[in-house]
Amino acid sequence: MTTPPLNRILFVEDDLDIQTVACLGLKVVGGFTVEVCSSGSEAIQKAPIFAPDLILLDVMMPGMDGMTTLKALRELPPTLSTPVIFLTAKVQTHEVVYYKQLGVLDVIAKPFDPMTLSATLNRMWSQYHD
Repeated sequence: MTTPPLNRILFVEDDLDIQTVACLGLKVVGGFTVEVCSSGSEAIQKAPIFAPDLILLDVMMPGMDGMTTLKALRELPPTLSTPVIFLTAKVQTHEVVYYKQLGVLDVIAKPFDPMTLSATLNRMWSQYHD
């Protein structure tokens, strides 16, 4: 089976500096089409319209955290099965196990290298489709 291309990424992150460096890596290096959301509630509004191939979701955000956002996205038919990758500084083994139990595809640790972020996402995407 051929892996479908990864083109559209919904990126949910409240920190403007992280948004900037990640978008550099995703758009310029990776060539992805990226829709940036600064909050979980914004992601819930934009995701069904944007129709992402993948959602890159920050875990720790004010208001609606990543886990709550993930749950809400799973209740929307257009994003019911969209793969989600958490982006977080909380990457102790028991935390990663918990995130995967929630149904996320994988976890990327902060801080991350924006120059290799796209390659990391492509690798995770390929493994998801194997």
